[in-house]
Formats: sequence, C-alpha cells, structure tokens
Amino acid sequence: MSALFDVSGRVVCVTGASSGLGRQAATLLAGAGARVVGIARRADALAEWSAKATGETAAITGDLADRSAIEDIARAAAEPFGAPDILINAAGINTRQNADDVTADGWDVTLNLNLAAPFFLARAMVPAMKKRGWGRIINFASLQSRRAFANGIAYGASKGGVEQMTRAMAEAWSPDGVTANAVAPGFFRTELTGPVFADPVLSKRNADQTCIGRNGEPSDLDGPLMFFCASASDYVTGQVLFVDGGFTAK
Repeated sequence: MSALFDVSGRVVCVTGASSGLGRQAATLLAGAGARVVGIARRADALAEWSAKATGETAAITGDLADRSAIEDIARAAAEPFGAPDILINAAGINTRQNADDVTADGWDVTLNLNLAAPFFLARAMVPAMKKRGWGRIINFASLQSRRAFANGIAYGASKGGVEQMTRAMAEAWSPDGVTANAVAPGFFRTELTGPVFADPVLSKRNADQTCIGRNGEPSDLDGPLMFFCASASDYVTGQVLFVDGGFTAK
C-alpha cells in the first residue's frame, strides 16, 4: 500500500513555496523523500523555507507574473536535481478589488500569476515529462472557481479559468503519461486569506458554512496532494478536488 503514495526520489517543483499552502506542500513533499525545488519572489522567505525543510531542497527566486521570465525560471528549476517530474502551481494573488474599482494593473497581475503562469510554466516542463512517459501537474483552483464572492471578480475569473485549464491540460498531455488535476481549498488561514480571518465574525460564518464545522488547517491538504503526486492517482486526470470541509456541498 505504501508504494501507492511513494514520492521518494521524484523531483518536484512548487511555486509559491515561500509561504502559505505552497510552503506546506513543499515541506510535505521534501519530508516524504522528494527532491523539491521551491519558486517564489521573496528570496529571504524562500531561503528560510529551504533551510528549515527536511530533505533535499533548492530555492529559485523569480517573478512568475512576468511572463517573459517563465522560460528562464523553468530552466533554472531543472538545474538542482534535473527536470521536474511533478509541478505544483500554488503561487497566487488576490487583489480584492470591487468590480467597479478593478484596475487594469490589478486585473493583469491576477490573471498573469494565477492563470497564465501555471500554463506557461507547465508547458515548459511537460516535454521532459513526456519523454519519461510520466508526470504530474497539480494546479490550485478555489471556491471561487465555482462561487462568486465580494471583491473577487478578477480572482474568481482566474480561478474559474484554472478549473477549465486543468481539464484542457489533461486532454492535451495525459495520452503521454502526464496527468493534470487541481485542488480547490476552502478557507485556510494563510497570508492570502489574512483579511478574511482578521474578521472573527466572517471567519466563523465561513466555518459554519462547512459540513465539518471548521475552517481548514494547512495539513488538511497533505493527503489530497500526496494522492495527486503519487501512483495512487495514475488513472485520475482532469479533476478538481474541493478540499473545503463540505463548504460547496451546502
């Protein structure tokens, strides 16, 4: 049974590894024996993660919202341990602008980082995966892939796109052994959701909306991520798994 969830020796690239759910994913996989390359903009926070993580890690500093830098970032990510077997697209941004106040810059950075970067980074890494006949792409969708929330039109548009992009990636690349799936977290306490958790009334209302009765802890994503990264999910592709405590079930 353990072989179904074995990622030892796999090379994993995790974007957004300096904080939040990206850091949780990178730390989890390094501890499970994978060789993990973390990518983020903040060099200090990324170096701190790499120093504290158990296992083999490497840190690549880069701005994935800058589309012209993605090919260079992909090449750099392959240098420490070889071409990645697994890509986890966890980097993201939410500008939280009201629909009437959305700026062109706010829209562009949101769509570039949340939607364009996962596609172009995956496309740069897929050829090596195809050559091996095995690869994993795990995207981060959201409750806002399906639900509309206040001040979230740009973020929701990007995450709705991530859901469809995941299916399209599966259609394009799974015949060559590269699966593509997404996790859609509910409300987890991270830097990105700080404004939500800063309001105790709103935080409790979100918890009450779940079937389980609480908001998510970062470790709640460990099992789903391991499933999508390992052989246990060999026949699963093009799917979005909502890890939300049943928020979308009510």
